[in-house]
Amino acid sequence: MSKKVLAFGASNSKNSINKQLANYAASLIPNASISVINLNDFEMPLFGVDLEKEKGIPQKATDFQNLLQDADLIIISLAEHNGSYTVAFKNIMDWKSRLEGKIWENKQMLLLSTSPGARGGASVMQTALASFPFQGADLIGSFSLPQFYEHFKEGKIVSDEFNNALKDVLGV
Repeated sequence: MSKKVLAFGASNSKNSINKQLANYAASLIPNASISVINLNDFEMPLFGVDLEKEKGIPQKATDFQNLLQDADLIIISLAEHNGSYTVAFKNIMDWKSRLEGKIWENKQMLLLSTSPGARGGASVMQTALASFPFQGADLIGSFSLPQFYEHFKEGKIVSDEFNNALKDVLGV
């Protein structure tokens, strides 16, 4: 039986480096059925309790929830904007939390991050590592790739050091 893997970059950028990293990490898992999603497919109005009272919870929040529920493993590569989550990702989390307080459905999760700079999204990674377990994530590991454009080319990590580190976290 193959493991169902849901992977995405926590960004709404069309050329998200985090989506590329999440896709690559998922591709390393043997015998996996992989779904890579685009957060732009889950664009919703900015969360607000007044809006929720007036219009209810958007269907796209339920659609996102269904994908999470169907997965055995969730791989998220966190984009960092001003030291935190992107607005697009945080908004999806906010709407999803209205359906189920444990946003991540008690699923196994691998957290990744990358950036063009040397810190590789370290601030957003620290935030997620501290909060996601309280939001229903069963964290199996984390990995951060610094200097994306130096270490990732043609759809894969080209640095043996970083590639092996990711494989170690994945257990492959």
